[in-house]
Amino acid sequence: DQDTIAVSFLTADEMASTENLNQLELTFMYTHILKEILLDIEYSRKAIQNLTTYCRNIFTGNSMQLQIINEFEREYRPKKAIWWYTRECFTYKMLNEALRMLDADMIINMGFFIRHVHQHIQHLYKQQVSSYERKPFVVYRGQGLMKSDFEKLQKAKGGLISFNNFLSTSKNEKVSLSFARNASTKPDMVGILFIISIDPCLQSTPFASIKEESYCKEEDEILFSMHTVFQVGAIKQMDNNKQVYQVELQLTSDDDHQLRTLTDRIQEEVGSTTGWRRLGKLLLTIDEFDKAEEVYNVLLKQTSDEDEKSLYYGCLGHVKHEQGDYEKAIWYYEQGLDIKQKLLPSNHLLLATSYSNIGSVYNNKGDYATALSFYEKALEIKQKSLPSNHPSLTISYNNISGVYNNMGDYSKALTFYEKELEICHETLSSHHPLLATLYNNIGGVYKDMREYSKALLSYEKALEIRHESLPSDHPSLASSYSNVGNVYDIMGEYSKALSSYEKALEIRQKSIPSNHLLLATSYNNIGSVHNNMGDYTTALSFYEKALEICQEDLPSLATTYHNIGFVYHNMGEYSKAFSLYKKALEIRQKALPSNHPSLAISYNNIGGVYKDMGEYSKALSSYEKALEIRQKSLPPNHSSLASSYNNIGNLYDNTGEYSKALSYHEKALEICRETLPSTHPLLATSYNNIGLVYKDMGEYSEALSFFKKDLEISQKTLPSNHPSLATSYNN
Repeated sequence: DQDTIAVSFLTADEMASTENLNQLELTFMYTHILKEILLDIEYSRKAIQNLTTYCRNIFTGNSMQLQIINEFEREYRPKKAIWWYTRECFTYKMLNEALRMLDADMIINMGFFIRHVHQHIQHLYKQQVSSYERKPFVVYRGQGLMKSDFEKLQKAKGGLISFNNFLSTSKNEKVSLSFARNASTKPDMVGILFIISIDPCLQSTPFASIKEESYCKEEDEILFSMHTVFQVGAIKQMDNNKQVYQVELQLTSDDDHQLRTLTDRIQEEVGSTTGWRRLGKLLLTIDEFDKAEEVYNVLLKQTSDEDEKSLYYGCLGHVKHEQGDYEKAIWYYEQGLDIKQKLLPSNHLLLATSYSNIGSVYNNKGDYATALSFYEKALEIKQKSLPSNHPSLTISYNNISGVYNNMGDYSKALTFYEKELEICHETLSSHHPLLATLYNNIGGVYKDMREYSKALLSYEKALEIRHESLPSDHPSLASSYSNVGNVYDIMGEYSKALSSYEKALEIRQKSIPSNHLLLATSYNNIGSVHNNMGDYTTALSFYEKALEICQEDLPSLATTYHNIGFVYHNMGEYSKAFSLYKKALEIRQKALPSNHPSLAISYNNIGGVYKDMGEYSKALSSYEKALEIRQKSLPPNHSSLASSYNNIGNLYDNTGEYSKALSYHEKALEICRETLPSTHPLLATSYNNIGLVYKDMGEYSEALSFFKKDLEISQKTLPSNHPSLATSYNN
């Protein structure tokens, strides 16, 4: 079918910026690497048996195709590859479907045949090239394009188009035009007559006249090998018919500068791995996890080598981790680890990698104690095997810092970040991007400690390094502006927060696709400032933009529903707020383990709505669920537990159960005193809450004593015009 051939488009802008491969069409990169892999791999006779076995399973019950499959198994030879390709049977149909659908299993089974067709074309090309007498000539192809693809083609004028299957063309313009006109009558289809100029003097993808080799001898066909790339020229409407266009294409040479730059960048990304592993690595790099899973499952099924099994289990663990399927990720990682433990000495660095990977999954599950134990095993191996300033140690220090930060043990988190910083200062230049990442992490700890001036200092160092070391529209600069904006937002300096967030958004709009999750993050951030400023309509408009983008990403979707719910909560529209908080909770229940800290946030939000609606027993039930999750998943002195105790305490204060209220607030205060600096805002919150209970009990001198402690901390830590100071003075 002329119209089902897969095509990729690259605009001139996409070719000019090769920084972010995720912005390029997957099919272009996939088929580029695929072609190289297929030409790189040597196949044995067993490959034919593998394909015929595979095909018999597909064509069970189809006696005609099964007969042809048997014939193929008996008689196929590489020099007959084009004859088999042009025959209307399973070979032609399956090969084109495999390349169109990018079906990893089918492609791997047909790999030898794709290679032989290419080599046959190449052989004929060498035989025929002298017959062109170095004179340029034109061939034609008529086909249909979906309207959405035609729009992409129009944008790609001056850029490139690649045909990802083998490309059949003709010297007969009339026959080709009839294909285009026929295609234009189909719904949502535009008829295209490609006019393809070829300069035989240029080294290019091989092509050949296959009249003598074809199953259909009467067709005068020029066949190009797979993944042929052309430059897109003029696009003109034909015969005043809006449904039929002629498009001029020029065959690119192998040394075309733009194409070479692009392909070199793709090679750089996949490194020196060979064969199908290269394809898997590319797919992991560009976040195409479903496709990567297909490739690695096929590789795992086909290998009996234990080393290779271990590698593929690790890759599948990575895939499942990224897909959020943590249980399967751990299972795959542990299968790989079991093999490594049998084959390698106990202090081998590959074991450290496995321990780190498993630790990362437990960290994302919210099981911080288990994550820490795996990270520590990895660190122990590295400390025995590597010099004390080896860059690999920084990865372990970073992982351990992150877990301690999640556990609320901020001083330990900072200790490990400082160890990492020491190595980075020794081994990296002062403006290396990795230093910026580290300062960002340190800023994050200070932010969680609510030491906002120190957080701001670290985030601004990161921003300064990135300004000096990265292009002005680099996505990492946007992350730095977001971090700075976040601190200003928390500090109540909303105009500064908005300015930083808008800079982040501007960079992201220039540097990443319009449906990228980081754009949703920017819209959420800007919405948050407007919410805090009481501009609820504007807040909602930004949150709605975020919602459009993050429909497929469950954690982001839950966060956005939470944010929109928060606005309605602030507006006093409790039923709407409740409905949105409930949606966020349901998504988190599907996507996360039952004791994940994010679930506690959802239960807290729902509890808050019930409290404001005066439904105190339901509020208490939700708050207690949040507390239970935090008690299971966090250390006993984590600041989030203090927040839960405060929420329950406030509820008992509202119901007049003052002794219970005091009991919970005192638990919160005890945690804050144990773990936080004496000027920490959460400590101020605890003093304020206890003051409120004493005020409601009529014990005014006690109340005043606690309110003054709250005010004293707030004066030291907040800007002079912060709304929380007004509350303190009021009390």
